[in-house]
Amino acid sequence: MHRLSTGSTDSRVYVTAELALTWDAPRVPKGREPLAEELNGFCEFGQPTRVLATPCADASGKTREVPTFVNEFWTARQRQANSLHEVSYRACFKPQLPRFFIERLTSPGDVVYDPFMGRGTTPIEAALLGRVPFGNDLNPLSIVMTRPRLRPPALGAIAERLHEIRYDDADERPAELLAFYHPQTLLGIASLKKYFSRRRAARKLDAVDEWIEMVALNRLTGHSPGFFSVYTLPPNQAVSVKSQRKINERRGQTPPQRDIVAIVLKKSTQLLKDCTSESRGALARVCDDALLLVRPADATRRIPDASVALVVTSPPFLDVVQYADDNWLRCWFLDIDPKSVKLTVPSKLEAWRQAMTEVFRELHRVLKSGGHVAFEVGEIHGGKTKLEETVLPCGVAAGLEPMLVVINDQRFTKTANCWGVDNNSKGTNTNRIVVFRKP
Repeated sequence: MHRLSTGSTDSRVYVTAELALTWDAPRVPKGREPLAEELNGFCEFGQPTRVLATPCADASGKTREVPTFVNEFWTARQRQANSLHEVSYRACFKPQLPRFFIERLTSPGDVVYDPFMGRGTTPIEAALLGRVPFGNDLNPLSIVMTRPRLRPPALGAIAERLHEIRYDDADERPAELLAFYHPQTLLGIASLKKYFSRRRAARKLDAVDEWIEMVALNRLTGHSPGFFSVYTLPPNQAVSVKSQRKINERRGQTPPQRDIVAIVLKKSTQLLKDCTSESRGALARVCDDALLLVRPADATRRIPDASVALVVTSPPFLDVVQYADDNWLRCWFLDIDPKSVKLTVPSKLEAWRQAMTEVFRELHRVLKSGGHVAFEVGEIHGGKTKLEETVLPCGVAAGLEPMLVVINDQRFTKTANCWGVDNNSKGTNTNRIVVFRKP
């Protein structure tokens, strides 16, 4: 492979390519690939698309060049999507990413699937667009965060249920959690935990309960008065008790009492802000056909063969997230043993490649003929490793045809700023999406 200039002085874009297509040469044969033609001429945000090529070797070892399109293809501005998406989750992509592909590669009524659904961005966006949402994640928290937003209750019903719950009826109040919570707040949280546990055991957990549980889960810890906790690190994970005590000492803070009902109502109001009669109608038309699973992504037998029109997903990247460390508090709230969740993310590139190839074989099974996969990967190892180059052979080995690579290149605000990581300097700085098609 040879690294060539993109023809731009913008050092934020890195694409390994054997060929940089010239501006004057015809970049995409007319009539062959409508999406490629659109990307080729895309300039909605004022910049022309840069067109490169990424090499991809097939099973015989023959190398072909996959058209690679670089531009800002969707907005980087915050809160430009439906308010239902505004729940905290680590390493999630913006709703504009799945929307971009859903609108161009599917029709209403088609099934859109994410085998690594995380907070549920792809299934929620698909449902809002009138597509049938399928989702899967080995993390059991994903369903808790996704399912309630496919059937959002009315704010009045949420308020009524919140005022029916007792907040002084707890079986446990772990003393170590006082590093995060005022004693009365901890009593309320533990009471909510008991309420949901009892309702679930009695099979009485309804859509309103599930909504409140989801919101409470997302308000457990954070860095503003909108959370149940004292100031702590970002709301997509929980630091250890020892770390929180150090934060408290350094900031000279003690956990203040929080109004649990008021916080849940406020967040519910924010989430439901864009839930118009139209969006609720779109969700209602498809939610009965939704399928959400907790399975390994390479073993989802409940999804019928040739049933999916489009897959939009982003897999875990090379041993970045430690599940038990990040989710211990959320798991406590849901009565889940974090050690029972066997999220295995390979730390070596070759092992990751093998794991993704097995996932692609399963995606080949569930895809319709002519269906697409939009597989988002990122820069890792400080931008030195471009996973799109690794992903292309995985899809080919599974029988999928590589169509193109989309690199969405923009300046954006990252939660990583809280960790001292500047925009577009470390971590994942561009969205890099490999698009395949099932012949």
